[in-house]
Amino acid sequence: MSATWLRPRWLFSRRAAKTLVWTVAIIATAVGANVAGIYLVGSVAGWERWLAAAAGYFLVWRLCLYVATAYGWVWMRRRLLAREAQNGTDRQARRRLVRSEIAGVIAIVALEASLLVQG
Repeated sequence: MSATWLRPRWLFSRRAAKTLVWTVAIIATAVGANVAGIYLVGSVAGWERWLAAAAGYFLVWRLCLYVATAYGWVWMRRRLLAREAQNGTDRQARRRLVRSEIAGVIAIVALEASLLVQG
């Protein structure tokens, strides 16, 4: 009797492992940046004050990232739609892209709204 149900294939795939490694790396980087900031400033309270004072710079940084992402998205969208038009699956590709775009805009709005509520 094999217990294949105990080991789902998707859980041990290369893609899941890459996702897990990237997630751990991003979290470790964030924790490391906060620990280094607290160490350099001297206290958690000082670090929080510095973050509050630099909030405007972080907003400008995020806006620059959003502009760069939008530019890359438009570039990628044009290429993908041109390729899909050649394959004859243009309509399905457009639907997928619109759903992705809506989800992306909702995620960015939710992130910025949560930051606005916090501040």
